[in-house]
Amino acid sequence: MPYQWDFAAVFRHSDLLIQGAENTFLLCFTAAFLALPIGLVTAILRLARVPVLSTIAMLYTELFRTAPSIVLIFWFFFALPLILGIDFSTFTAVTLALGLQTGAYMAEVFRAGILSIAPGQWQAARAIGMGPACTLQHVILPQAIRRMLPVLFVRLTELFKTTSLAAAVSYAEVLQMASRTASATYRPIETFTVVAVFFFVVIFLASRLAVFAERRLQVPG
Repeated sequence: MPYQWDFAAVFRHSDLLIQGAENTFLLCFTAAFLALPIGLVTAILRLARVPVLSTIAMLYTELFRTAPSIVLIFWFFFALPLILGIDFSTFTAVTLALGLQTGAYMAEVFRAGILSIAPGQWQAARAIGMGPACTLQHVILPQAIRRMLPVLFVRLTELFKTTSLAAAVSYAEVLQMASRTASATYRPIETFTVVAVFFFVVIFLASRLAVFAERRLQVPG
């Protein structure tokens, strides 16, 4: 007997999926908001080659890039509150885990982007009296970010998909809410098909936006 698809049962519980989608976006945006400045500062510290700070930045980058995301989520959720004696909400723990890991990846993206700018740009800025910080802000970073856009999009896409791991600690993101919906409707295939379509649509639209931005901001030549 062929399988009888019934998406109506899933859509009757759409409030759960909508809540999960909202929490997924909130988690992704918050983690990205944490990751981008951390990645930039870490990249600058590594490039500055200040003995102690650059070593700390390098260790942070290697540690968080090599650790599995799910291990970090469990560690920040279970271990860190015990060490600090502070109770973290599920959202805070997952945000710290994913934000710091994404920040480590972003540090390498920023570092590669800055290094891709010709040394002559630094020399020209120095010749007209600009200091290192001013040169980085007004000359180097605007050019580097244009070149980094495709890789930045890839990293943010990976972050968006990785938010689904938050279900492991019962954070009410879209996958966790889909599990509840599947249990209530006894329609797991339809439920997770809707979730798959949700991820596809969001990432596809974001990719189109990234392509548009890349074309508008691309560096000539």
